[in-house]
Amino acid sequence: MGAGHDHGHAQHAPTSGTAAAAYRGRLRIALSITLTVMVVEIVGGVLADSLALIADAAHMATDAVGLGMALLAIHFANRPPSGNRTFGYARAEILAALANCLLLLCVGGYVLYEAIQRFVTPVGTQGGLTVVFGAIGLVANMISLTLLMRGQKESLNVRGAFLEVAADALGSLAVIISATVILLTGWQAADPIASLVIGLMIVPRTVKLLRETLDVLLEAAPKNVDMAEVRAHILALPGVEDVHDLHAWTITSGMPVLSAHVVVGSDTLDSIGHEKMLHDLQGCVGDHFDVEHCTFQLEPGGHAEHEAKLCH
Repeated sequence: MGAGHDHGHAQHAPTSGTAAAAYRGRLRIALSITLTVMVVEIVGGVLADSLALIADAAHMATDAVGLGMALLAIHFANRPPSGNRTFGYARAEILAALANCLLLLCVGGYVLYEAIQRFVTPVGTQGGLTVVFGAIGLVANMISLTLLMRGQKESLNVRGAFLEVAADALGSLAVIISATVILLTGWQAADPIASLVIGLMIVPRTVKLLRETLDVLLEAAPKNVDMAEVRAHILALPGVEDVHDLHAWTITSGMPVLSAHVVVGSDTLDSIGHEKMLHDLQGCVGDHFDVEHCTFQLEPGGHAEHEAKLCH
């Protein structure tokens, strides 16, 4: 945090590496598992003539693309900042999460459509083969979920991958249940019903992730930062008379940013100095709201009116 002059700035450099970077290795393992199971389920779906199994394999294919994009985004996001990209490529992770959402919505819509078509034109499904291939998919998905469990709490990018694998795991379970019903009762409608369940599991989770991703892209305040409370904390510091141009947004998961113009009485600055004031502001926001990267401009009373004239 640097010392200020009449318009001081307190600033921490962005953290090295994004929240998802620590899980690069686990994402690679999950990608390998996903590609393997995708091929296995495609073969199984063709052999057993199971839409549910093919739908799950199609979802696996988008998972593979999504995991690949997540890894590519981490690569770009951890490139160092440059003169014209001062935050580097950190936002690439959010763009990958957005792309994942769009892929998931397309797959969910396709699965729902195909399931309805199967009700119109029933197809005989071999329950025994479907159970075997569904079980393989379930075990593989549970391994991937275990690998990504912790990372999904820290990164939207990893969460996108986690939700895709979670939907796959539930899809594999639906496949097993439907195939068991077909084996025991011969009721072929169980297969398209399982496909409907898979599609309906995909869409709501994807919409939630899409909303969070768009909040980041639209630079909404981080969900764990109450701007009214931030303002109140800053105004409660001794010598602070006002705060304006207060903004908080998220560059990428785990990298919240805040900036503010703080009006401070000249007597306070004369008595404690700019550096102490900046330290107090940084500690106030960093300790209470977990926002490490902050920029403060210290202003004397009346300077806001001067800025307003310059803007016009």
